[in-house]
Amino acid sequence: MAEQDKGTAVVIGGGIAGLATAALLSAEGWTVTVLEARDQLGGRAGSWEHEGFRFDTGPSWYLMPEVFDHFFRMLGTSAADELDLVRLDPAYRVYTDPSMSADAPIDVRTGRAEATALFESIEPGAGAKLDAYLDSAADAYELSVSRFLYDTYETTAGLRDPQLLKRAGQLAPLLTKTLAGYVDKRFTDQRLRQILEYPAVFLGGSPYGVPSLYHLMSHLDLDDGVLYPRGGFVEVIRAVERLARAHGATIRTGAEVMEITTTDAVATGVRLSDGTRIPADLVVSTADLHHTETTLLPPELQTYPQKWWDKRVPSPGALLLLLGVEGELPQLAHHTLLFASKWRENFEDIFDAPTRISDPASLYICRPSATDDDVAPAGSENLFVLVPVPADPGIGHGGVDGDGDPAVETAADHVIQQISQWCGIPDLAERITVRRTIAPGDFETDLHSWRGNSLGLAHTLGQSAVFRPRNASRKVRNLSYAGTSALPGIGLPMCLISAELVLKRLRGDRSPGPLAEPARV
Repeated sequence: MAEQDKGTAVVIGGGIAGLATAALLSAEGWTVTVLEARDQLGGRAGSWEHEGFRFDTGPSWYLMPEVFDHFFRMLGTSAADELDLVRLDPAYRVYTDPSMSADAPIDVRTGRAEATALFESIEPGAGAKLDAYLDSAADAYELSVSRFLYDTYETTAGLRDPQLLKRAGQLAPLLTKTLAGYVDKRFTDQRLRQILEYPAVFLGGSPYGVPSLYHLMSHLDLDDGVLYPRGGFVEVIRAVERLARAHGATIRTGAEVMEITTTDAVATGVRLSDGTRIPADLVVSTADLHHTETTLLPPELQTYPQKWWDKRVPSPGALLLLLGVEGELPQLAHHTLLFASKWRENFEDIFDAPTRISDPASLYICRPSATDDDVAPAGSENLFVLVPVPADPGIGHGGVDGDGDPAVETAADHVIQQISQWCGIPDLAERITVRRTIAPGDFETDLHSWRGNSLGLAHTLGQSAVFRPRNASRKVRNLSYAGTSALPGIGLPMCLISAELVLKRLRGDRSPGPLAEPARV
């Protein structure tokens, strides 16, 4: 039941952050309108259907389930009520470069006993080391959720908490050392190192650039488990949309915002591309933060002007391949990772000038048809392939059936050939019946993504927690932010938290943890 009317709010962007913000504000008593420029909701978590296939075009790992559970409970429901979640076994499969090693693929299963046994079988002594590593990861994760992720950082009170200060000696090394340095000191086998370092990509960074505090990510896949929402991640978007509408939010697609209107440095609403002005007491932009700041606001009202962005690090770009394949592909698990032998060089290709698309690349394949009968026609498989590439829209645009820019399609051909060779699928190219590519140029054009990046601001130390853009403008009153480049960061769970941070700020709640959940009737 909504509280008394708080006023009108406009939310820019119909991705998960925008829909979640709309749901929470509507339940709080605001009259909310969501404005999405595209014809489809979801933003980066989009969906594409073609010839009986349905592809997720973005996130595909369901991690941090308690964050989803908390968000749904804030709105009087639960993840179990809204989604049909399936636990994956194995959590994922790993292939390494066959030209360098004849090692069989590794199936990584969730659970402390399974994970430690796997590590021990590959490197004697590594099982006990992983056990200690995961204890530390679980502790770091609990600390992050309880102290860092839900903090608006309007003050530094949370950082000055005596209980946190007591742990400064433990935290300092985790913040000053890189993830790769932390892992490589403990494990020797390259495959084990890669298993523990690849989550840096989920954070939009390199294991050689993100702080080792983020070893907490291994708690999620090795201890906590990997889930899949049957029907695909579009079902997560639909669930949040349902809740926003149920609490009274109005959602409009095909409504592109061209300007955040202001009077005396106070947000007063927005102007659309057709000239329509929509007044509001509160504006929340969940659009790309660079676009919001440098395009939707005049220079004198920009908290984060272009000169600020010139010194920041974007997440990688992405070359995405959406492939419909005839016949079965048992060689691939629901999640499959291909790790190149030139591991560090792959990240240097992405982040260090001169940049390039690695070949062969370390890449990720999602085969949701391994779990879900509804994402592909009978007798066919659905593949989503993600290749981290430089954040450079000059790489080009993708297309359908090979009609993307030549450089993009050539790179895609190489990726298909690599999967074919590494995974033992010699006829893969001939079996592809549906093909679509998406490249950094598309992220820039379709999502106004800064430099065509695929995820947001990378989680380097200088772009994490207190150093990340806040969730409200410092120069425009009644203008708030949510999404992947604002607090707390990248990924669907983080976007849900960013929506909650908008609500916390409006309530004047400066506590470091999540809001209390209302009692369920």
